[in-house]
Amino acid sequence: MPPRGRPRDAEVDERVLRIAAALLLERGYAGLSIDEVAERAGTAKTTLYRRWPTKDHLAVAVVARLQADDEITDTGDIRADLVDYLEKIAAGLNRMRAAGGREGPSSGTAGELVAAAARHEDIGRLTREQYARRNALALALIERARARGELRADLDAETLFDQLAGALYYRVMITGAPVDRAYAQRLVASALEGSLTCQ
Repeated sequence: MPPRGRPRDAEVDERVLRIAAALLLERGYAGLSIDEVAERAGTAKTTLYRRWPTKDHLAVAVVARLQADDEITDTGDIRADLVDYLEKIAAGLNRMRAAGGREGPSSGTAGELVAAAARHEDIGRLTREQYARRNALALALIERARARGELRADLDAETLFDQLAGALYYRVMITGAPVDRAYAQRLVASALEGSLTCQ
């Protein structure tokens, strides 16, 4: 049977997410309003609520859109490639915790998004699926480095990536310490110690 109702308008989705992203980054999570997004987008509120039932849903969709631009490059140098990718993760986390002009050791909007995944079962599921897709790219990068002999054959790729990404999220969510390229370099150097075939 054909789907009931009108198909979703991709242009409306793109316009709404672009406007919502601008508001989220400018005002932070507290300043994001579905009503204002609808007004700025020239779209009925009911249209937005059909797509994103709560502000949590809209905020998570915004972040997924922002993260979609982060690419993983494979130059053949696993140390440099991991540092580059971690720097992109760090930049995204910093952008979210600084949203709304926040300063200091706060997790900011990044923390709100984690809380949203805990508040809504469907958001939690979508978030896990989103990260699984993104993590698969990083794991493939590590696996290719292992296949070409750059990493030990017995290396557990998932554990290595958990050590790297987990440390970034821990610093942002728990300690509030800065995450930047310098930290990414130290993190990769520490995690790869004993993993490289040639030290």
